[in-house]
Amino acid sequence: MTNCLFCKIVAKEIPSAKVLENSDFLAFRDIDPKAPVHVLVIPKKHFEDIAELSKGDNVLTAGLMKFATEVAEIEKLEKGFRIVLNTGQDGGQSVQHVHAHVLGGRSLTWPPG
Repeated sequence: MTNCLFCKIVAKEIPSAKVLENSDFLAFRDIDPKAPVHVLVIPKKHFEDIAELSKGDNVLTAGLMKFATEVAEIEKLEKGFRIVLNTGQDGGQSVQHVHAHVLGGRSLTWPPG
């Protein structure tokens, strides 16, 4: 997608603070962190949200969670972490490219908001 912020990051048209990358996924630091560790995990292939991804590619859907867990290990979040996938306007999704937030580095409260 030509106007997608995250597709531009994947294409290296926009810089990011990369944490981890493989052939299918990219993880980078959120520019407005909500916790000491706040990393975004995205598939390199464009899907609007987790609903579209899960209908389109079961292997990539599972891979997203595995990759997010690898990010948590790299970030040394042994005490715990949260993986959040916002979907749609009411779900708080601000960029229309599926992305998981890996949050940690402090005690996280519930409910989140």
